[in-house]
Amino acid sequence: MLLVIDVGNTNITFGVFKEEELVARFRMRTQSEKTSDEYGVFIVTVLKEFKIYAREVKDVIISSVVPDIMYSFTNGIRKYLNKEPMIVGPGIKTGISIHTDNPSEVGSDRIVDAVAGYKEYGGPIIIIDFGTATTYDVVTEKGVFEAAITSPGIRIIADSLWKKTAKLPEVEIKKPSSILAKNTITSMQAGLVYGYIGQVKYIIEQIQKEMNMEMKVVATGGLGRIIIDSMDDDLIYDSELTLKGLKYIYEKNAKK
Repeated sequence: MLLVIDVGNTNITFGVFKEEELVARFRMRTQSEKTSDEYGVFIVTVLKEFKIYAREVKDVIISSVVPDIMYSFTNGIRKYLNKEPMIVGPGIKTGISIHTDNPSEVGSDRIVDAVAGYKEYGGPIIIIDFGTATTYDVVTEKGVFEAAITSPGIRIIADSLWKKTAKLPEVEIKKPSSILAKNTITSMQAGLVYGYIGQVKYIIEQIQKEMNMEMKVVATGGLGRIIIDSMDDDLIYDSELTLKGLKYIYEKNAKK
């Protein structure tokens, strides 16, 4: 079995593939103060809940945008799974070429999503990842990572709204039935969700305008389903996109 791990700013997402099937998926909070033992014990304990034992994990691949936790995190994997994890980074084969001003600045999470989006759905394609930040990545028909757009995630905007205002409460992020709100809670929800839908629509339209072509749009991550399901456009939501990308990259780099 292959353990794939996406270390994000808010959560660490784990997936276990048995050949082509994703047989387990779980998360933990990203916390820099954890020790290698805490990480290792968490992983093997949760794997057991899925009736998966450490000895059955043949390899591990990690994509991380949080360097501060990697020493403890990778040591936990070495100690409790007895595996040297493959890390997505410079020198690893991905199957796509990056045509940005400074390719080394492109986060490994974006590369993983781009690989999966292109592999699963072809190009040209826009891949949107609704994470702590919302990222829009453009991959051409020939598998070229052409451009990257980054905006604050909807939860960052929501947190700022109720933390910076004395009388506004923390509310659930969901789409109200109407934008014509009649109370404080639904007015905040309307502003957050309808406003974010507007952002997503405009950015997609502007990308396609400047690329001068129609493009497929695939979204993943966090609160993405709320946004995508609320849009009339023909968009695809794939909750497993990042995990699939890690698997594809592993297969391209694993020693035969």
